Amino acid sequence: MRGKVKLTRRQIKEDKFATFMLTAKDRFEQNWQYYVIGAVAIILAVVAVAYYFNSSQSAREEAGRKYAEALASSGAGNAQVAILTLTQIVEQDADAASTRQAVFMLGRLNLDSRNYPEATRFFEQYSSKYREDKLMYAAAQAGLGACAENQGQFADAAAKYEQAAEAYPGGPSEGDYLASSMRAYLLAGDTEKARSRLLTIREKFKTAELAQRAERLFAEKGTATSGS
Repeated sequence: MRGKVKLTRRQIKEDKFATFMLTAKDRFEQNWQYYVIGAVAIILAVVAVAYYFNSSQSAREEAGRKYAEALASSGAGNAQVAILTLTQIVEQDADAASTRQAVFMLGRLNLDSRNYPEATRFFEQYSSKYREDKLMYAAAQAGLGACAENQGQFADAAAKYEQAAEAYPGGPSEGDYLASSMRAYLLAGDTEKARSRLLTIREKFKTAELAQRAERLFAEKGTATSGS
């Protein structure tokens, strides 16, 4: 009877490796479709990620191009064409910056076109979603004031103009917003609030032409005299 052959540690490792490779080969031959499908899925995932980033970049560039086209159409007097293009930008929402600007411009162009319900809708949308830019937020509030004023809602208009002034104190349009608020209060017949806005304008802009215009406007209504 032959004695047992003692295998070295290296031979044992090689034997285990060979066994693993054979069983792996058997598993692959029996389940090759799952391995192939898995490999294809990984490839497709990589391709999908690459396509997403490329398409996203392309979509952002397209949104910027459309916004430039809308501004050009608006400048050429084609407001309705500009509105259609801006509406596409908002609906597709491919680029956050372009969408934000398009929403504001839709408010402004509809205001210019005297479509006050639509202008109000877009200015309200801008005010509710984009508050971080004080200058533009204040302008959107003033836009709402203009919509209300043009529809004879003078008290509401005055309140919106006030909110515009308060949204950006010290901003480049604060004086105009205060003057608009005063005018709207005069149109609403609320002379006391109008006088209060005039006093604020005097304090903040006493050396500016804006204060003189406000004085004249208030005096024309017959409810105040200069220096009162």
